Amino acid sequence: MSKESAEAALGKFAEAVNTGKFDLFDQVVASNCVDHDDLSVTPETIVQDEDTIAIAYTLTGTHTGVFGKVPPTGKKVKIRGMQISKFKDGKMVERWGSSDELGLLRQIGATRD
Repeated sequence: MSKESAEAALGKFAEAVNTGKFDLFDQVVASNCVDHDDLSVTPETIVQDEDTIAIAYTLTGTHTGVFGKVPPTGKKVKIRGMQISKFKDGKMVERWGSSDELGLLRQIGATRD
């Protein structure tokens, strides 16, 4: 798989997450993909090789749904995170992600310093 194909697939994945056009997932995510995390992202830095892309991102949004045991607060949040995605035949087959969940909990008032 070329770098360009992997980058295009990740772009479609991000579009699906950020716009709610979930039918795009069928085009870029393998049916047996192992997903280790899920959030909307705005890529800040992208590094890639032939079949793997790593991104550092900023997540922004509003806490409108239950997060763990925390009811919606309506508070705006902004956190950083990273994701590593592996592609095969134009589809994501594996993904790892990590984001600043402690920072998120602090911003919605669920924990204190």
